[in-house]
Amino acid sequence: MQRTLTVIHALGLMLVVFSITYLLPIIASLVYNDGTLIDFALAMVWTFVAGVLMWLLTRRYKGELSIRHGYLLVVAMWTAMPAVATLPLLLVIDGLSFTDAYFETTSGLTTTGATVLTGLDNLPPAINIWRHELNWVGGMGIIVLAVAILPLLGIGGRQLFKAETPGPMKDSTLTPRITETARNLWLVYLAITMACIVSLKLAGMNWLDALCHAFAAMGLGGFSTHDASVGYFNSPAIELVLIVFMLIAAMNFATHFLVWREKNLKVYLRDTEAIATVALVLASCLGIAVFLWWQGVYPGFWTALRHASFNLVSIATDCGFASVDFNRWPTFAPLWMLFLSCITASSGSTGGGIKMIRTLILFKQAGREFLKLLHPSAVNPMKIGGNVIPNNIVFSVLGFIFLYFMSVATLTFALVISGLDFISAFSAVIACINNAGPGLGVVGPASNYGVLTDFQTWVCTLAMLLGRLEIFTLLIIFTPRFWQR
Repeated sequence: MQRTLTVIHALGLMLVVFSITYLLPIIASLVYNDGTLIDFALAMVWTFVAGVLMWLLTRRYKGELSIRHGYLLVVAMWTAMPAVATLPLLLVIDGLSFTDAYFETTSGLTTTGATVLTGLDNLPPAINIWRHELNWVGGMGIIVLAVAILPLLGIGGRQLFKAETPGPMKDSTLTPRITETARNLWLVYLAITMACIVSLKLAGMNWLDALCHAFAAMGLGGFSTHDASVGYFNSPAIELVLIVFMLIAAMNFATHFLVWREKNLKVYLRDTEAIATVALVLASCLGIAVFLWWQGVYPGFWTALRHASFNLVSIATDCGFASVDFNRWPTFAPLWMLFLSCITASSGSTGGGIKMIRTLILFKQAGREFLKLLHPSAVNPMKIGGNVIPNNIVFSVLGFIFLYFMSVATLTFALVISGLDFISAFSAVIACINNAGPGLGVVGPASNYGVLTDFQTWVCTLAMLLGRLEIFTLLIIFTPRFWQR
C-alpha cells in the first residue's frame, strides 16, 4: 500500500510538470486571439491543482520506486496524461465526446497521429498547437523529461527510464548520471526540432504550420493542421524537408547525441540499425516508385518517385503524414508500407513497432537455427555491429514478438466481431500498435478514425498504448505475479 501511495505521489508531481505544457497554447491563444485563452487557462489550473493535491495528500510516502512500481507509474502516467489533456478539446470543440477526445490525446502522446477530428483547417490555432505539442512531448517520452526533474524533487528516475525506454537504451547510458542523459537527449531533440522548424519555413510554410509539422515530424506523430495533411501544400520542397527529418527522428537519438559529442558523422556508420533502416527505406522507395509507374498510377517515374518516397517514408517511420490517398494505390504498395511500419524505426527513436534491432536479432537467430540443424555442436554466438548479443536478450525478443502478434490478432478479431471489415480492422490495429497513424479501408488517409464506434475507438486506443509501452510494460501489470509480494 505504501508503495502504491508513492506511485500516486510521483504521478501528482508529473501532473504538475505536465501543466507547464499548457503555456505554449496559452501564448498562441494570446498571439492569434482565437478565443481559447480561458479554456487553456482553466485546463492548466485544474491539472496543476489535481497534481498538487495528489502530491500533498501522499507527501509522507515519497521515496525511491522499485522496478515493479516504476512499471505501475509508467502505465498510470500514460493513461492519466491523455485524460487530463482532453480538457481543452472538450471545452473548445462542441459535441466532442470523451471517448473521441481521449483517443485524440492518446494518439498525440503516443505519437500515433490517428485523428477523429475533421475541419482541422478551421480549428483555433491554439488547439492545433496543443495537438502537435502532444506529439512532440510524447515523442521523446514524458518520463524521459520527468527523470531530469524528479530527482530534484526527491524521487529517483532510473526505474522509470528503464521501464519506458525501448531497446538497447535500457542497458546503456550515454553519461554517468541518468538525469544528465535525459537532459542531453532532450537538448538534441530540441536542437533538431528547431532546425526542422526553420527548414519548413524556408520551404514555404508559415510559422504556425512550420511549428506544428516540425513537432509532428520529430515526434513521428503525423498530426497536421489540415484535413488534407501534407497534400494541402503540394510542395516537393516541403515533402523533401519532412522526409529528411522523419528519417532523422526514426534513428536512435543516442546516436545523434554521440555524433554531436564526438563531432563526427562517422558515428552513424557504426550504428547498424541506422544503416539497415536507411538502406531498407531507400530501396523500398525506389521499388514502390517503379511499381506505381509500371502499374500506370502515375504517368512519369519522377512523379511516382516523389509520392512513393514521401508516403512510404512517412508510414515506414511511423509518422503518418500523407500527401495523396495511397489507399487508392494497388494493394501491394500500401500493404508493404504497413509492413515497414512494423520494423523500420530504430530503438531509442520516436517511432514505434517492433524496431529494427529486434528485426536484426530475429534474422540472425534464424541463421543460427539453420546452422544448428546442420552442425548441432557448433558454437555460434550472435553478433550485431561487432557486439555479442546475449541469449537472454534473444529470448526476450522472441517473447516480445509472440505477444506483439498475439495482440495484433486479438485486437483485429475484436474489431471484426464489432462489425468492421477485415482490411480496415487489420490495418487499423497495425497502424495503431505501431503508432503509425492512417490505415486502409475506412480508416485510410482520405478518411479518419471518427467513423468508428465507441467500442472500436477504445480498441484502437488500447492498441496505441500497447505499442507505445512496447506491450510488456502494459501487460505485465495484469499478471498475478506482478501483484504478489
